[in-house]
Amino acid sequence: MTPRTYRLAVLPGDGVGPEVVIAALRVLDEVALRFNFSVQRTEHLIGGAAIDSTGTALPDGVVDACKASDAVLLGAVGGPKWDDPRAPVRPEQGLLGLRKGLGLYANLRPVRVMDALAQFSTMREEVIVGSDFITVRELTGGLYFGQPQGRDGAPPNRTAVDTCRYGEYEVERVARVAFELARQRRRRLCSVDKQNVLATSRLWREVVTEVGRDYPDVVLLHMLVDSAAMQLVRDPRQFDVILTENLFGDILTDEAAMIAGSMGMLSSASLGDPGEDQARRFGMYEPVHGSAPDIAGRGLANPLATILSVALCLRISFGEADAAQAIEDAVEEAINNGARTRDLGADDDRALSTAEMTDRVIELLPLRVRA
Repeated sequence: MTPRTYRLAVLPGDGVGPEVVIAALRVLDEVALRFNFSVQRTEHLIGGAAIDSTGTALPDGVVDACKASDAVLLGAVGGPKWDDPRAPVRPEQGLLGLRKGLGLYANLRPVRVMDALAQFSTMREEVIVGSDFITVRELTGGLYFGQPQGRDGAPPNRTAVDTCRYGEYEVERVARVAFELARQRRRRLCSVDKQNVLATSRLWREVVTEVGRDYPDVVLLHMLVDSAAMQLVRDPRQFDVILTENLFGDILTDEAAMIAGSMGMLSSASLGDPGEDQARRFGMYEPVHGSAPDIAGRGLANPLATILSVALCLRISFGEADAAQAIEDAVEEAINNGARTRDLGADDDRALSTAEMTDRVIELLPLRVRA
């Protein structure tokens, strides 16, 4: 039987990005061999590395190369080297441009607390054990993309402006992603906004409520963003699917990362419109953590978030659900067996390196090859 072949665009990026991407690709190669499929890869620059090489954070041709692939794997972008707020080109512009150029409007960030890691959260174990929810963040609208945007003047009269704008269609399409996801889970959706203050949030709530009428089997709850931030640390187990706009989602998902014990455990998927094949959907996959420049090049980064992002890619974009489950099971078994990187509470003598943690996961993958 001819192996199934998928195309993957790889963007290692900055800081620890290349290290964790290499680790995740090792796992991908192993699971491909064992489940009888192959992956053709191309590699491209983005972020700070692209600025240093080409003068731009998103070089010409990168978006087209990604569009020609079945999925994209991204490491991380940014770092102190490029942090000057006055710089005309910043690494994050590459990431925002890629999301916009690929039409990736729905960002999925799952949070599930493994019992073995609950002790490493900054929150009490009895509060977080059993937490299992996913945030759907709108990714290409709102404050990050609204116009006008910029700054003017000189001291002492400097001014700056950012514009938050949402169109009805932008809210509707991401809401449908969230409702469909809720149907696959526990059928509870919490939509987060700031409708008591913001006009965009009042539109958001109105449109989400209208979309909800098409999903009578899903319980819809609306919550203000400040209340949601409080409820996430008070009782995260109440949430199933959280839907919110771009800025709120960026903030809340970083807060939620602490529930799981470390940002080094959290994967993400950024999705656009479904294609003709309903079983597969183009997406970009990346760890939630940043570029961690303080440990870059030292082999200390936790690769599990990127490895779990590859599992999401297998399930959503490649349609290889069995291979995805094999990776997720191997990661959980490695954690249950005591495998720890430094961010998971291990001291220097016990902490596994990036490569060693990857080895543990590979060792626990099933040996069989699917026909």
